Amino acid sequence: MQITTEEARALGPFTWLKKPAVDGPPAQRDPKVVERVSQMLADIERTGLDAVCRYSRDLDGYTGALEVSDDELRKSGDALPADVREALELGYERTNRFASAQRQHLSDFEIELAPGVTGGVQYIPIARVGAYLPAGRFPLLASAFMTVGVAKAAGVPTVLACTPPSGEHGVHPAVLYGAYLSRVDRMFAVGGVQALGAMAFGLLGDAPVDMLVGAGNAFVTEAKRQLFGRVGIDLLAGPSEVAVLADETADPEWVAADLLGQAEHGPNSPAALITTSETLGRNVIDAIERQLQTLTTREIAGAAWRDYGSVILAVDRAQAAAISDVLGPEHLEVQTSDDDFFHKELRNYGSLFLGPWSTVAYSDKGIAGTNHVLPTGKTSRYNAGLSVSRFLKPLTYQRAGRDATAQLAPAVERISAFEGLAAHEATATLRIEEIGRHSGVFDGTPAVERGR
Repeated sequence: MQITTEEARALGPFTWLKKPAVDGPPAQRDPKVVERVSQMLADIERTGLDAVCRYSRDLDGYTGALEVSDDELRKSGDALPADVREALELGYERTNRFASAQRQHLSDFEIELAPGVTGGVQYIPIARVGAYLPAGRFPLLASAFMTVGVAKAAGVPTVLACTPPSGEHGVHPAVLYGAYLSRVDRMFAVGGVQALGAMAFGLLGDAPVDMLVGAGNAFVTEAKRQLFGRVGIDLLAGPSEVAVLADETADPEWVAADLLGQAEHGPNSPAALITTSETLGRNVIDAIERQLQTLTTREIAGAAWRDYGSVILAVDRAQAAAISDVLGPEHLEVQTSDDDFFHKELRNYGSLFLGPWSTVAYSDKGIAGTNHVLPTGKTSRYNAGLSVSRFLKPLTYQRAGRDATAQLAPAVERISAFEGLAAHEATATLRIEEIGRHSGVFDGTPAVERGR
């Protein structure tokens, strides 16, 4: 979420109340990561499950069974406190309900384009999806809802999931329970690059997956990048981002808390405040410093705020919206006296949170229903977050009857002849001549003499 010199010039004068200490994007492709991932994927493709097991042992300290049994999945909720189990069940229900509503609004259709000529779209689910469920220092328990659950809501027949084991203790039971609620078909205790490679190469289950989804660290993201083309992917996610667009009506304590709420994802997670009020901006900076003093994740959130945090003072609300669209944040909160204005004006964001009561964390945990797998690094200019539509192929079809040939074939003859594509031209000419023979109208005159 940086503003380049050219972008700043186009935006017009604005004021930095706090600039990021690091000049440059927070996530760049590390050549060492690229090389290591390439080596691992080549090794996994060449030696198969032996390599997967070796990496699991060396990187995760795990030598147990790769596949989690159906019985272990089913009983995973028993290891959780009742209130956590109930919260996860609520998160799955909300996310599934939203995804199911999205699916209902993607409807097959057919249209008559001309008499005897119809075209249509049929939404066909991807056959096999592999979901990666991160479980590092802070396991994101709602990840299965956003990936496995949404794929199943789209109608994907087979969804595999992988999550990193924690030494010989295996998989975190809360991650398993989220996958169980989301109706995962098969679950594996495999992490990192080896998980992505194993799913893409068909080493887990009975065939390669067609698509890989889910967030992860730099190695996971690089593996998805290198496997793209062999399989589809959802998106290449970088560090989590948040921006809050607020005016003088916003509460600085709430704004500060929401900025830190995403900054604690990692020490390179950008957090930005865009405001039309200098007083609010300075009060938020002060509130962040106070809140960091007692925040248990201050080592992470504090580093992220110091290095990648920013507060930008806009001259008016139009410029504030323009600055936000340049940043294109993954998560964008709007806390102003006229949220509807910004809702209509804003174009570039992963997901929008309107009003002071709509904190990002509600979505992060699945409780608000919307997806938290979202575009980062300004890719919201051309990309959207994960949804049921990403698991559906809108396949077109067309049907032309005999009587429609007179409306189609002559134009195809003319265009094909002009292009010099004689075989294309012949496919239309043959049909015109066939109709002529049976109707008694065609007299054998070549197409070129018929004034094609």
